[in-house]
Amino acid sequence: MTADKTTHFGFQDIPEEEKAGRVQGVFSSVANKYDVMNDAMSFGIHRVWKDAMMDWLAPRPGQRLLDVAGGTGDISFRFLKRAGEGHATVLDLTESMLVEGRKRAEADSMSDSLDWVVGDAMKLPFADNSFDTYTISFGIRNVTRPQEALNEAYRVLKPGGRLMVLEFNQIPNDLMQWAYDLYSFHIIPRMGQVIAGDRDSYQYLVESIRKFPDQETFLGMVRAAGFGNAKYRNLTMGVACLHSGWKI
Repeated sequence: MTADKTTHFGFQDIPEEEKAGRVQGVFSSVANKYDVMNDAMSFGIHRVWKDAMMDWLAPRPGQRLLDVAGGTGDISFRFLKRAGEGHATVLDLTESMLVEGRKRAEADSMSDSLDWVVGDAMKLPFADNSFDTYTISFGIRNVTRPQEALNEAYRVLKPGGRLMVLEFNQIPNDLMQWAYDLYSFHIIPRMGQVIAGDRDSYQYLVESIRKFPDQETFLGMVRAAGFGNAKYRNLTMGVACLHSGWKI
């Protein structure tokens, strides 16, 4: 008899089948304060990172984007503004995050170019070769099996399509990593309590960053999914990282 497969939920080991529900619980809890907390935690720098993502992505008119774990639509709104015209599908496991996205002013002005879909990154409800671009921003570390999400990204992208992943990562300097850990573990959960009324969810989010593979390991996963010309760029000394790959 084989043991049940386990995965991590922050620093806890849990059965794989429990993770999606727990992640859903986290984001349902913080959905209405998610964007405010992003600004507070990163001092607004997440906006610079997302702009850097768009600079490298260079959206073109008429492209179709799938934004997985797209939550409140931040990446999709930026993509559509840069492209000028096109279509974005925002997919998220947590419906309350999508509800918050639909309330944003950008959602009204771009409603004809947007779809909001509840779905799982490991089992996308789309046909093969459907999208020009796939993005996932600060979401893949919450997926139970990230390799399966990357495999699905490859499947739904058209030949010549582009993958781009923005995720927190590891700082290649021990002293700076120590200072960042001090801030992350002692300040961010307290911010979560004050701003979102939820310390535990932000404790999980901080822990999940530490459990995510480092830049080179994740690059290997992108390549294992089939992507060519795969590479990454560190942002803010590695606090965040952009990974790019092509379905060649």
